[in-house]
Amino acid sequence: MGGGNGGQADVGTLDNFASRTYPAHMNMVRRTLDIDTSTDARLRELAAERGQDVSAVLAEAVALLDSVIDIGNPDIAEDRRRLDEFNRTREGIPLHEVKAWVESWGTEEELPRPEARRIE
Repeated sequence: MGGGNGGQADVGTLDNFASRTYPAHMNMVRRTLDIDTSTDARLRELAAERGQDVSAVLAEAVALLDSVIDIGNPDIAEDRRRLDEFNRTREGIPLHEVKAWVESWGTEEELPRPEARRIE
């Protein structure tokens, strides 16, 4: 991050234009994203590890997300099965416990995985 620019990233350092590794068929669109500093740092770290620019890392991340989540064709039957199972057993993990667990990942005080229990 450049100094004296109000915490804004120096745009020239976000992408290393000399080392772009995009497929020739990729259509490029310029976007401006507001992200938190820890995400920015992780993106830069991943890009450096791979010898890519941040844009290539983001493109790979989106492709990976697309490969594991089918937003266009959600599995309603699976969602219904899980809801029916919860309604039958009342066993689950409160969302605030899952959030706290995930937020603790990579910290010195990492929490153990929460366990399902009966929720009334």
